[in-house]
Amino acid sequence: MLGLRVSVAPVQAQARAAGEAAAREELAAVVASIDAGRFEQARAQIDAALQQRGLDDGARAALEFQRERMRRIRLDFSLDRAQAEQKLRAQIPNLTADEFDAWDRHGLLESMTIDGDKRYFQRAPSNLFRLSPQALARRRADAKPLSVGPMETLNDHQREVRDAALERGYGAPRRVRITQALTVNADAVPAGKTVRAWLPYPRELPHQQEGLRFLASAPATHRIAPASTLQRTVYLEQRAQAGKPTKFEVSYELTVYGQYRRIDPDRVVPAPVNEQTRPYLGERAPHIVYTPALREFSRKVVGDEKNPYKIAQKLYAAVDAIPWAGAREYSTISNISDYALHAGHADCGQQTLLLMALLRLNGIPARWQSGWVYGDNGYTNMHDWAWMYLAPYGWLPVDVTTGRFDSPDPQLAGFYLGGLDAYRVAYNDDYGRQFVPAKRFDRSETVDSQRGEVEWEGGNLYFDQWDYDYHAQVLPTKD
Repeated sequence: MLGLRVSVAPVQAQARAAGEAAAREELAAVVASIDAGRFEQARAQIDAALQQRGLDDGARAALEFQRERMRRIRLDFSLDRAQAEQKLRAQIPNLTADEFDAWDRHGLLESMTIDGDKRYFQRAPSNLFRLSPQALARRRADAKPLSVGPMETLNDHQREVRDAALERGYGAPRRVRITQALTVNADAVPAGKTVRAWLPYPRELPHQQEGLRFLASAPATHRIAPASTLQRTVYLEQRAQAGKPTKFEVSYELTVYGQYRRIDPDRVVPAPVNEQTRPYLGERAPHIVYTPALREFSRKVVGDEKNPYKIAQKLYAAVDAIPWAGAREYSTISNISDYALHAGHADCGQQTLLLMALLRLNGIPARWQSGWVYGDNGYTNMHDWAWMYLAPYGWLPVDVTTGRFDSPDPQLAGFYLGGLDAYRVAYNDDYGRQFVPAKRFDRSETVDSQRGEVEWEGGNLYFDQWDYDYHAQVLPTKD
């Protein structure tokens, strides 16, 4: 009997491994069907897979999420052609069908054909004016200018950071008071049921953001995640009331420092592989995968270059050349770096993940960071960026979306390849990480944590069931 027990274990392990491999293949087939717009086929595949015996909870949850992903995709791709044209005519009153067709043929109006029905991304009409100079020239003369953040053009602050940081790598601090709120729609949760919310909360990071002081929360009872949590939050809960929205709010202060390092390319050598860099090398599915297309893009951009800094410069310029446009919800995209490579446009997080994938492919450690940016006069916006490791300099910030400036001063022209302004708060030091306390249901934003998350015993509450608000007040500060 003892020998029999010993021999059974490998058989069980082999069966378990085979089952897990089959579940992964089934999930991959479902994902491919959804990405191709074959939703009915995907639903049938999910139904069949869920009927199988021995399916573990993780595999079952992954399949069920694909149902939710289809629902979210339909929310993003909510326009038919007539509706897309109507939105464009609000800014181009004499729009012609031929113009629309031409922009559509060139992929400038993002769309997805779902079970034979062509649907346009809800932001495709507004994105068009960022992607097509011809469309921009056709806008009404009184149309609202396209938004630009205060740090997206070269100004005195980047010079201030560069000058202050040349000796020690950081400086030009800004003290900021943040107030963030999340408000669940009235009756989205039955009265008396507990609503659980997670609002982003920063970590103290030496020489980047320090002097963190929690001020208040509503409700007053709260739980701040440990400082080691890479996507840190303040956890709050309260009971829903009939006919009333459920609001959560936090406020705090911290000091943010600008970053800048002057790099001598001749000193740069390949990064060591050690505890500091190893977690940020190699693939990390689903959003950092070395696809054949990514490898080919890298070969064309990098060529025969061997110097890590010069490789980073080339990759930075290539990704910076991708036009910025408003993004689909990240949870609807099966591989964000691949999407950014092929979509013809990308937002900050998509560009950042593409650059991270390319840097890692070339042996340059790269890690994620993201949060909110702000201005002196009330401007705020969500933003994502990265850090890369260059020996012997260590970790350096990289904001590829802000990109290069037109300046005769090379340090200022390339400020965001090795530098950051002090008008940003980092909330995430990695992507796709767990909250503390853990969220029970799937997140609305599976990659990042900027707007917050909320759920109740009946499940996750998606973005269409709540709203968010973020205020940043720059305070007097002393260096």
